[in-house]
Amino acid sequence: MTALFERHRATLENALEAAASRGYWSAYPEVPSGRIYGETAKDDGLAAYEARLGKAFDLPGHPAGTTVGAEVSPYGPALGITYPAASAETLVAASAAAGPRWAAASPETRTGICLEILARLNAMSFEMANAVMHTTGQAFAMAFQAGGPHAQDRGLEAVAYAYAEMTRTPAGATWTKPQGKAAPIVLEKHWRVVPRGVALVIGCNTFPTWNSYPGLFASLATGNTVVVKPHPAAILPLALTVAVARQVLAEEGFPADIVLLAAAPGAEITQTLVRHPAVAIVDYTGSNAFGAWVRANAGDAATYTEEAGVNSIVIGATGDFAGMCANIAFSLSLYSGQMCTAPQDIFVPRSGIETDEGRKSFDDVAAGIAAAVDALLTDPARAAGICGAIANPATLARIALARPLGRVVRDSAPVEGLDGARTATPLILAVDAAETDAHEEERFGPIAFVVAVDDARDGVERAARLAEEKGAITAALYETDEAAILAAADRFAAAGVNLSVNLTGGIYVNQSAAFSDFHVTGANPAGNASLTDTAFVAGRFRVAMWRRPLAA
Repeated sequence: MTALFERHRATLENALEAAASRGYWSAYPEVPSGRIYGETAKDDGLAAYEARLGKAFDLPGHPAGTTVGAEVSPYGPALGITYPAASAETLVAASAAAGPRWAAASPETRTGICLEILARLNAMSFEMANAVMHTTGQAFAMAFQAGGPHAQDRGLEAVAYAYAEMTRTPAGATWTKPQGKAAPIVLEKHWRVVPRGVALVIGCNTFPTWNSYPGLFASLATGNTVVVKPHPAAILPLALTVAVARQVLAEEGFPADIVLLAAAPGAEITQTLVRHPAVAIVDYTGSNAFGAWVRANAGDAATYTEEAGVNSIVIGATGDFAGMCANIAFSLSLYSGQMCTAPQDIFVPRSGIETDEGRKSFDDVAAGIAAAVDALLTDPARAAGICGAIANPATLARIALARPLGRVVRDSAPVEGLDGARTATPLILAVDAAETDAHEEERFGPIAFVVAVDDARDGVERAARLAEEKGAITAALYETDEAAILAAADRFAAAGVNLSVNLTGGIYVNQSAAFSDFHVTGANPAGNASLTDTAFVAGRFRVAMWRRPLAA
């Protein structure tokens, strides 16, 4: 059963080459164009999404004792979709029962099926975009890219790494040991991939597909069955994913229960699944608090987490002050700061910085960034497309609580024209590191601190130390001195943070490209794994051997 493997071989080979070279490559076009996806694809995707509203989500043959579902779009309306739900014990039992057939399949068969699932998900990217938009609050363009092609690229990246690791050892070999004048010892040896068992993928509210696909496809490709536990506010994107996976598996003669949906209203089923002795792999994206609980309670399961942290920008000097401010403004505004890669702290010397516009004081820098945010968001339509909506009401409360923590340089406000939606533009506060540590706690959402420090080196040290203590996924530096840049690169590497330097154009610190950028390092409290490196896939299976003598 390698027909699917042959159908998608070129995609796999291109993915392997891209992962090795780390240059730009994408299998799935990120532009929501009718010329690429079909002239009616956008309208068809919206119609498909709307046809699911107010109805039961159909997962043929899926275990179900009841139904659940209470998703409400951050843009206002309730989705009204219900999903089949079963107990953790029922799901794990069904998953385990489906395991032997999947484990016995060849790496090529499993890889081909994974690639076909991804291809079908790509074809329905417009429907997925609407599902992601109305469960996360992302604006449509971002929901299309991050929820569709970019997530699919990350899934493909995981499949490619998994295939490379599974095939690193040959399936068989003849082993001959010379014995001098005596006949050599000849053994026939065979190796096979042995998956760990049932894998659990715990999804998040803000990026349900982008953050879940790497773990889902890494486990599936390596022969593990997968139970997908979505965030209760963002079930639909992962339900669509599970539906496609089950359809492909059934078409290829495998049990559909190789992939299952654990839809539930709260955390209880998640806790039960994490603790279940049959669950051998856990992929988790979410808060540090629950991430710590997962790591403490997962027992012997291999656990891969992406949690949270305090991402920082250090400004030492710049040759493009306007470009720097514009770039930072976009990073602060994109999806209202609800990205695990979004910057929170901007460290600026108290004495100011040198720029192409002359020396700028600390207040000049803070005001420049605030003015750039204002300019970016002046047009309501553009503001809506950049900021989107707020996924969780708690984020709005967090903004209100943050206001007294510093001097307000720019206040947060609703996005004009999105009536009925939860929205907020960036709140920017000025503080002094010698007087407060308010900026040292993660404050998820559109909240940023411009922090006065002694100098750029002090800023780098503070940012790196925060990463080591609280976690960080990204860091950015603006500097004109090469020695200072290299020293900062060394310091942030030691802190396990990926660094961007002097971004002033169309690439932003909170963007991460599959096949080139490793997302999270696994080397600080922001997460213990990296999307996607060898370590992310290699622990999901073991290699077992059998051997016997052969006549010389």
